[in-house]
Amino acid sequence: MAFQQGLSGLNSASKTMETIGNNVANAGTVGFKKSQAQFADVYASSLVGSGASPIGIGTKLARVSQQFSQANISGTNNPLDIAINGDGFFRMSNGGAISYTRNGQFQLNKEGRIENASGAVLTGYPVVNGQISNGAPAPLTITNTALAPQSTDEYDVNLNLDSGKPIIAAATTPFDHSDPATYSNQTSVGVYDSLGNSHVLSTFYVNRGPAAPGDGNTWDVYATCDGVPIGYVPPAAAVPLTSIEFSTGGVPVTAIAPVTANLTLTNGATSPQAVSVNFSGTTQYALEFGVRDQTQNGYTAGNLVSFNLSPDGKIVGSYTNGQTNVLGQVALSSFANPNGLNAVGDNAWVETAISGAPLVSTPGNSGLGVVQSSAVEESNVDLTAELVSMITAQRIYQANAQTIKTEDQIMQTLVNLR
Repeated sequence: MAFQQGLSGLNSASKTMETIGNNVANAGTVGFKKSQAQFADVYASSLVGSGASPIGIGTKLARVSQQFSQANISGTNNPLDIAINGDGFFRMSNGGAISYTRNGQFQLNKEGRIENASGAVLTGYPVVNGQISNGAPAPLTITNTALAPQSTDEYDVNLNLDSGKPIIAAATTPFDHSDPATYSNQTSVGVYDSLGNSHVLSTFYVNRGPAAPGDGNTWDVYATCDGVPIGYVPPAAAVPLTSIEFSTGGVPVTAIAPVTANLTLTNGATSPQAVSVNFSGTTQYALEFGVRDQTQNGYTAGNLVSFNLSPDGKIVGSYTNGQTNVLGQVALSSFANPNGLNAVGDNAWVETAISGAPLVSTPGNSGLGVVQSSAVEESNVDLTAELVSMITAQRIYQANAQTIKTEDQIMQTLVNLR
């Protein structure tokens, strides 16, 4: 009996050494998860029972369990390297065959898809009509296509008009954008047409004084685009874009409603181009003229120059026009029983009936971890612990060998009896 027990112990110690050896060999493998050999004792059984004090007949390998604990995250110089901090696996597709991995060492292939060293491509949620499509995950593709221009249709300007500026009477000094003596102040902003061409939208402010004694000042606002008046054609009399009446306290008498400036363009772009101009927040105090804030929503076309990954998995591209645009979103998968996954090599696992169906979502949702670009998750193998376990396994092997040796000596003694 001791022969069988000792032999099972030798086999178990050997399996432990194989598991430790595999862990040590993959101590530098990105995304590798260490394994642990787990054993069970063995007892003989019969129909009449095995007695009140049975003696076992050895041990057996119950399973090799992988430990999916979080490993250290280290930085890299590749923006396509991605680390998962928390639960989840990258969902990979290789010719339609789905696998899962924690190894986030990726690069772009010639088709613009994000793939790993095995040729499997990263899946996620693509962008459709400018919005992330949260349907079925698909291979993510990054293409160097130009970002289409956006024509300006909104211009917000918040400024202070100097109440100390001299009054300019319209009757005696009509507005002329080419004559600074006919207006009090001026400011300009760049706007874009439907082709992405830049134009200069200038607004001019003229203090017309109070409409009646005891009233606050009224300011006429005129506008030009690339030096061409808006709203009238010279030599016709200048027509203001709008007028703002202030109270004696320096604030508008009524809420300032946006006005529309129609830009006349002759370069093949959409014309006229309507731009909504909003002067909300404008005041008239005894302060120097100043623009507190001005924004417009247009931009020219741009080429992709770089991209990065946000913690929620969104791939954000940066363009030559200073704009950013979401190119897609990485999908992560989790399992009710990750130990039920079947390891198939190349740092990959596949789904099994024991693991359960995957839960697929975006990073940071549904209990999934977040992602980090220019970083990888190292192996979770602790070399110090593995070397200590190796010593223990060696001692166990020696002890089981000793039981076989002792049993052999006992048998030899029995054979020599006369």
